[in-house]
Amino acid sequence: MSPADTQPPTLNDARAVLRNTFGHTAFHGHQARAIERTLSSRHTLVLMPTGGGKSVCYQVPALLFDGLTVVLSPLVALMKDQVDALVARGVDAAYINATLTRQQRDERYDALRAGRYKLLYVTPERFRKEDFRAALATRHIALLAVDEAHCVSGWGHDFRPDYTRLSELRRLMGGPTTLALTATATPRVQADIAEQLGLAEEMAVLSAGIDRPNLSLEVAEVWGDDDKLDAIVQAAQTLGPTAGSGLVYFALIRTLEAFSDRLRERGVPHVCYHGKLDRPTRRRAQDRFMRGGDGASLVLATNAFGMGIDKPDIRFVLHAEVPGSVEGYYQEIGRAGRDGRPAVCKLLYDERDLETQMMFIRWSNPGPEYLQRVVHLLEHDAERVHAFGIDWLREQLHGRQRGDFRLETALNLLYRHGVIDARESSEGAKPLAIEDAMQDGLLDVVAGLPEALLDADALAEKLRGDQQRLYGMVEYVRCTGDRRALLNGYFGVGVASPKGDRA
Repeated sequence: MSPADTQPPTLNDARAVLRNTFGHTAFHGHQARAIERTLSSRHTLVLMPTGGGKSVCYQVPALLFDGLTVVLSPLVALMKDQVDALVARGVDAAYINATLTRQQRDERYDALRAGRYKLLYVTPERFRKEDFRAALATRHIALLAVDEAHCVSGWGHDFRPDYTRLSELRRLMGGPTTLALTATATPRVQADIAEQLGLAEEMAVLSAGIDRPNLSLEVAEVWGDDDKLDAIVQAAQTLGPTAGSGLVYFALIRTLEAFSDRLRERGVPHVCYHGKLDRPTRRRAQDRFMRGGDGASLVLATNAFGMGIDKPDIRFVLHAEVPGSVEGYYQEIGRAGRDGRPAVCKLLYDERDLETQMMFIRWSNPGPEYLQRVVHLLEHDAERVHAFGIDWLREQLHGRQRGDFRLETALNLLYRHGVIDARESSEGAKPLAIEDAMQDGLLDVVAGLPEALLDADALAEKLRGDQQRLYGMVEYVRCTGDRRALLNGYFGVGVASPKGDRA
């Protein structure tokens, strides 16, 4: 091998990959700077708006490095779409997660050991599996990409306990160059991401800020549902066969359904997307919206909708109820105007809606005693839980208070901390999705409660953090100046990185 062959790839090499593999002629935003740092083996945290092209920042280097790129993501539902898109471009990529059958997993482990794949998408929970760690240990890991990196931090809005093991996982992978990416991280979360990765002294921050000048950020104070309905109808009337699409977010499914009924009475065509719809129905609604036209230019949705939605012509995003955090709001409005044309992001503010989010906060913070009761029932009444499902379990915990949804939060916490897991439907068959297992009560207790879920002080601190994030939305509503500047300040744009090394 000649000395030239050992030279690291350059930004010009990256531009060639961008053009030849992805069909784009130029990088935009901070993509080039992030890729240049990655190619020179420097660790970087990239804060880039939703729709800003974060995936290019690791996909391009992955095709230039001699080795495997591991992409950690919590978004199981998106992995297949991302991998399918790469494979269609001729990239050797794969995902390994709980949606695969045992035979499919074993086949991909064999391919991994045989040197296949340039990119491998996995959830951090996959590292709990010894057979996966053994297969991965046979490979040279050139790059670790941590998507949705705010999940690393207990101060983030979507904490995933397995993300706190990333420092250990980096060591298992030989300490590869690391690129962390997120659309939403406050300065405190940025520092925590670098700390949790074990890179507090080395990781620089690239922050694009709120660099979407085509988005109009508006708040309209409303009084009751009639005002909200009028605003939605008025926005919907701007849509047409060639006038793009619109998205209306709701906090509560029952509110969404009530507005759907009233819109149909007013002759406003739309589709609905929320978590109580079965998967085929949700998929059909999403597919219709993505195609546009045919009465599907407008979608009413909860925050279950949006991950992986890359529709360029969304002309407005309305929030019919106050979101629970600036982070969540920022992600959702980022789906507007991705084609660069003007788009409106409007929050319909009714102060009474704050009570809905305060209720969500209560549901989202079950105490240690409640978690212990859930585990006790799963262990000691397993047959009845398996026979009668989550409704029976909720009745034992809440009696007739069917409006208490702490159980869903508790089950998700227990799963994320490795306390419970889904049963496999049969030997070698496809495992149950964790959501289906929870609904049907097909869960097994596989470990004890960790200290993190028994620490009342830590859980109380988490509750305060949730309350502070909601107050951030109140400050956004009350802002009489430049809301774009407020958002930049909230996310620390222009503030030094964890160790002062702003890239």
